[in-house]
Amino acid sequence: MVVVDEELPYPLTSGKRIRTLNLLLRLAGRHRITFIAHRNADPNEAERAKEHLRDHGIEPIVVDRAVPAKSGPGFYARLAMNLFSPLPYSVASHTSPELRQAITDYATRHSVDVWQCEWTPYAEVLRGLPSARRLVIAHNVESLIWQRYHENESNPLRRWYIGEQWRKFARFERRTFAEVDSVVAVSPDDATRLHEEFGARRVEVVDNGVDTEYFRPAERLPDDHDPRRVLFLGSLDWRPNLDGISLLLDRVFPAVRREEPNASLSLVGRNPPEWLKRRVAECDGVQLHASVPDVRPHVARSGVMAVPLRIGGGSRLKILESLASGLPVVSTRIGAEGLCLEPGRHLTIVEDVDAMAGAIVRAIRDPAGARAQAACGREVVLGRYDWSCLAERLEKVWLELGRTRC
Repeated sequence: MVVVDEELPYPLTSGKRIRTLNLLLRLAGRHRITFIAHRNADPNEAERAKEHLRDHGIEPIVVDRAVPAKSGPGFYARLAMNLFSPLPYSVASHTSPELRQAITDYATRHSVDVWQCEWTPYAEVLRGLPSARRLVIAHNVESLIWQRYHENESNPLRRWYIGEQWRKFARFERRTFAEVDSVVAVSPDDATRLHEEFGARRVEVVDNGVDTEYFRPAERLPDDHDPRRVLFLGSLDWRPNLDGISLLLDRVFPAVRREEPNASLSLVGRNPPEWLKRRVAECDGVQLHASVPDVRPHVARSGVMAVPLRIGGGSRLKILESLASGLPVVSTRIGAEGLCLEPGRHLTIVEDVDAMAGAIVRAIRDPAGARAQAACGREVVLGRYDWSCLAERLEKVWLELGRTRC
């Protein structure tokens, strides 16, 4: 088994890394796994990641070429040049000759049962491998995310460019999902879409999950727990999250503070951009906690999790982590999509961001009722979303592909 990805999935600072590593660690004792990736942007992080994978029986092969930065004049020049490419920018910028060569060299020296592409854009570097069984892990339907960017963009020029990326991604996904041997979706909704809209021949579902031993309700709420503390948890370098945070700061949290003047907001996640740091410094009652080693203390201190997403795909691990910890969740419908959770019983779902403030205020004023709802959600998480049972589901996909190897 060879996994190909953009970077080594350690430390666990994003939902994608959390999913990838939790599933692979549970299968490394029963399968020979090699992980081929571009080097992590932080060289020290890359070394720690290689050591961590080796310690758990996974052999890392790191290609010494960083993925191009997403800022600065060079970034905008690359965006402009991508207008002449048939590939979406996210595919073209991650498809390097160095990575292709590493994959070709490994395929020449080893017999590989299954090549697992851990993010859809990386399927491009696996095209043309002889006698290869290819599996794509579709963490998101990427074209759906770009469609939602397009629908929510007000700047005409940006909207036009995003529309081009959306159409390129739709073509790329349609070709890729039809060519590969199997696709793993992270939710039943995504699986249906991949089959019906993109022509995927074989689609399996391995949901996103949570380590239910690591995330669990505290035996006693900490002294600094405050039901008026609202938590946002997620990678702060992912555009859909930044869009949601802007809505939270512009519209939702000010409306909450008008009803609950002592309410506070904690933003917890990795790699916040400079504009967000400046924005938080200007906002009363808002704190930013960047790249924390453990999110659980922030979960324990908070009274409610807010998921104000209007752009996204797949499903949200942060909702599973919150409910596993007993923290109530208020989410938009897009934020909660892909999860088998019942609105009003397991979490609160609002139709749009403007309705979120009222739902958060109700959770603040009835903390016992909100936590009872979260406890019901935790029961679903324990039964369906634990990583151990999900790893067994992924292993079944591997074994079936391996038996049909060319």
